[in-house]
Amino acid sequence: MASPISERLINSILKLVGRSEWLSAIVNRILIGRIIGVARRRPHPFGTVHDYTSWRSLTDRTYSARHLESYLRTDYPPVENLLELFRRGDGPQRHCPKSTCLFPTFAQYLTDGFIRTETDETIPDRLKRNTSNHEIDLCPLYGRTLAQTMALRLRDETPGRRGRLKTQVIDGEEYAPFLFDGDEIAPEFEALDKPLGLSDLTGERAERRKTLFAFGGDRANSTPQVAMMNTLFLREHNRLAAMLEDANPHWDDDRVFETARNITIVVFIKIVVEDYINHIAPLPFRLRADPVVAWKAPWNRTNWITTEFSLLYRWHSLVPDMIEWKGEKTPVARTFMNNRFLIDGGLRRGFADMSGQAAGALGPFNTTAALLDVEKASILQGRATALAGYAAYRDYVSLSKPRRFEDISTNPRVIEILKRNYKKPEDIEFFVGLFAEDRAKNAPLPPLILKMVALDAFSQAMTNPLLSEHVFNDRTFSREGMKVIEETGSLRELVLRNTPPGDDDVFIGMTRPEWVFET
Repeated sequence: MASPISERLINSILKLVGRSEWLSAIVNRILIGRIIGVARRRPHPFGTVHDYTSWRSLTDRTYSARHLESYLRTDYPPVENLLELFRRGDGPQRHCPKSTCLFPTFAQYLTDGFIRTETDETIPDRLKRNTSNHEIDLCPLYGRTLAQTMALRLRDETPGRRGRLKTQVIDGEEYAPFLFDGDEIAPEFEALDKPLGLSDLTGERAERRKTLFAFGGDRANSTPQVAMMNTLFLREHNRLAAMLEDANPHWDDDRVFETARNITIVVFIKIVVEDYINHIAPLPFRLRADPVVAWKAPWNRTNWITTEFSLLYRWHSLVPDMIEWKGEKTPVARTFMNNRFLIDGGLRRGFADMSGQAAGALGPFNTTAALLDVEKASILQGRATALAGYAAYRDYVSLSKPRRFEDISTNPRVIEILKRNYKKPEDIEFFVGLFAEDRAKNAPLPPLILKMVALDAFSQAMTNPLLSEHVFNDRTFSREGMKVIEETGSLRELVLRNTPPGDDDVFIGMTRPEWVFET
């Protein structure tokens, strides 16, 4: 760990470097390489299909990969005892000093697209398997399969309609069509994955079915703020399709659609890096999604989602108990699969609302009682997949291994719970240790989560096929598309160009305006 003096010196140098375009490009490449270089390059020799390396573990991507080989043990403490580490109790929810609610909204939307543990409980080894395409591909918008994509497309060669996704207009704003036609899913959308949680919409909740959108992702209707994110990228796709058709009137519907899709995915990846990762990173230097950094890099390998990545993104305490929509605070449970909040307020107001309230703090003693069963399921999934312990993963990503329980947290209650349930720090389970740590300085996340999120995010975002050396050019995206990619780096830019005219000074961002970088 750097000393306070060397840390201040490094931060000062990074601030100076950020003023030079040429130096920034060099440092950007070095920093991304160092972030990814803390761990082994893909392909990983380990997977969840077997407890050893096999041909299936190296090729069957319906099973998740894993960073460390399986670690079989039977001496786990009772999971109910560990929930005390997560339970908030009767006290108020702690809030993150850095993050707005737009941060967990984007995190959920991003991860719902490619961290997809198998949900069908009839499938053997469900917790070891996934339904992911293993790419950042905006499948919540476009679907996971060709049949789903075709169901969502307008597919019309009429001038002025080429390349578009299906939409409807409500109060002057563009949204996806509704999924239901009366009491049944519309026949044109039968190919789509049914929304997760649909069976819970009974009784008084049944009315919410009328507000569900026909989306490519089964989780994209989970909350109105996630639906808000998908709606933004739907509008951006159709805006780009109109731009491309106008510039290339000889292009058919397929080419307009595929080119608009290419551009939208890369714009999304740029926002992942330049908006989301920069919010997470505890650096006074803005990282950039420069495709060149991966072209000759030894870590440029085909993506494969790991089971560790799916567990470390269980950020339940970031979501506030009460969430504000259109000036009114509402219990989060009331917003579940209820897009009426988004429709009534409109897209720009929704982004402003999420940006105007603080996210919860990630860490111990901050999970509401309603979500404790989800924390329990996460601990059990770590056991079912025989993950190595928390200390082994710190060592894997070049963080110091804890020698004492006091090395993990400064909170006496955390230390007491860990000591009561584990004989020594090496025994602490991966999921438990992740959320027992203190928050990292200048970041919304604890150190191990921070390190692994950056590692996997960069190694999976920058290796996207659309960013590869012989694909990233104006033949793939068009000259107009390349200009859009070059000029876009934040959600705010997308919101302002895809919503009706209004207050262009409205704050839209993941970082709270009052937050100050701590030197």
